[in-house]
Amino acid sequence: MHIVSTPQGKRFVGDLLCDGKIRWVETGQLFNSPSAWATHCKKLINPAKKSGCGWASVKYRGQKLVQYKTSWLHKYQPAAETGLVSEGEEEELGEEEEEEEEGSRKTGSKSQLEPESSPPEKRGERKECVPVRYHTLGSRDSGRDPHTLVELTAFSAINRFQPFNVAMSSNVLLLLDFHCHLTRSEVVGYLGGRWDTNTQLLTVLRAFPCRSRLADRDSAPAVEEEICQNLFMRGLSLVGWYHSHPFSPPHPSLQDIDSQMDYQLKLQGSSNGFQPCLGLLCGPYSLGNQGLQSKITPFCVVPPPEQRPNDYGIPVEVEVSSVQDAFLTSDVLHEMMLLVEFYKWAPDLVRFTEPWNQEITFLDKLKGSLNGHAPKDQAYSQILEYVYNQLLTGQG
Repeated sequence: MHIVSTPQGKRFVGDLLCDGKIRWVETGQLFNSPSAWATHCKKLINPAKKSGCGWASVKYRGQKLVQYKTSWLHKYQPAAETGLVSEGEEEELGEEEEEEEEGSRKTGSKSQLEPESSPPEKRGERKECVPVRYHTLGSRDSGRDPHTLVELTAFSAINRFQPFNVAMSSNVLLLLDFHCHLTRSEVVGYLGGRWDTNTQLLTVLRAFPCRSRLADRDSAPAVEEEICQNLFMRGLSLVGWYHSHPFSPPHPSLQDIDSQMDYQLKLQGSSNGFQPCLGLLCGPYSLGNQGLQSKITPFCVVPPPEQRPNDYGIPVEVEVSSVQDAFLTSDVLHEMMLLVEFYKWAPDLVRFTEPWNQEITFLDKLKGSLNGHAPKDQAYSQILEYVYNQLLTGQG
């Protein structure tokens, strides 16, 4: 039968076997008891977690196992009513209830690797958002705006070293930057690459734009499936995601921080080794950036200290090395044309013939930004001119 472990609102599905062991559905890994499984799941969320009460955090058909345990004892061992909780579990049960309450205050879990969409009336407004410092946030507050931007923290500020290195293809940056420039609404996409456990090097080789609206839950599964097939055919792994803040600074929102933590857990899976997940934020038209090139911010999230489990995760900046590609590949060009077609008649398509500032148009801004990710082969400029012409078709 399927059972679910739900520490801090996260969902892990397993099968309870006849011998009492639990098999994690996602990986096939076996655990000897509900508490062993609960502890494993908790450590994926908070590596410093020492124990877990499986009876309180594992559910079957929506009910905690402790409720089934209580019913069984009432029926078959009435004299045991005063000792329904095993020794050492009382404190854990209290923690589980607190974690469940905390989880209920969070944004509902998402089946896709994408952030929640902003309210339509707020997206695309040319309004600068001022990020806050992490230390001012304190504990989670359900009344706080989930779109609040948070400044990134350096690893050194929390007495840590960056646990992995990142090398990123210039074509990845070019494609995602192009995608983010096209619309006044937020966009999202995936990053494909490889993780080398020996050298601790994450190599990001491909960007996979999601050609769907963030609020379109119907088309998202099909888009995801297509991207998964593309990753498989190219022998790549999912290593991260990107997201845009069209007119705001590329700092993560509280929503982005929770999304990034979720993605880190999903990519980690049951692996005992470290598996990084990289988040990229792009602010193509950030009002605070007067230069042509977009500000692209790589980040990851560190769990809050164990003594402050109700705090937000800590967003930290990740250092990335850009590797200049030899030429613009046909795959990237194909993706660019698909994006042009997807947004061609969209009401929130950027009007590239209009002025971005007093001196240049939005098209000039786009060109200037993409030039910062140019491949070595200078013939790319002629190829991109064709893309730009297609982008202007119908805009007058």
